[in-house]
Amino acid sequence: MNRETAYYSSPIGIVEITGDDKSIHSIYFIEDEHSASENISSKEIRKCVQQLDEYFSGNRKEFELTLAPKGTMFQEKVWNELLRVPFGKTRSYLEQSKALGDIKAIRAVASANGKNPISVIIPCHRIIGSDGSLTGYAGGVWRKKWLLEHENGTKQQSLF
Repeated sequence: MNRETAYYSSPIGIVEITGDDKSIHSIYFIEDEHSASENISSKEIRKCVQQLDEYFSGNRKEFELTLAPKGTMFQEKVWNELLRVPFGKTRSYLEQSKALGDIKAIRAVASANGKNPISVIIPCHRIIGSDGSLTGYAGGVWRKKWLLEHENGTKQQSLF
């Protein structure tokens, strides 16, 4: 299976997408300058680019892609739970820990969120501090704020 990397130009920066014909392996915001990829051979990456276009233009709320993030069993459990947080909603790290059945795992849950390899689609940006603060986001807190505002149409207050 041929692994491919493509670049997508989003309203909040360049996104590097890695995958193959069957699944998406990673989506990261990058700071390097890259042109958007034009000749993408992977069907799943082409589908991903189309769905990201729809999401950023306000015409998609759920993604229909095959995802294959690599992590520990615990990280993958956390990432799967992130997929249950609906578009336009947020959940605190504490609520996320409770949903996973272990209120004491809050730091481990936060750490796993930070290692999410599939930005936007596995929506770790929807997890906020218990006080409503926009705590860390690997792509930058400003991107987290933008994504949340994009999804629910209201300005986010950051207590960070």
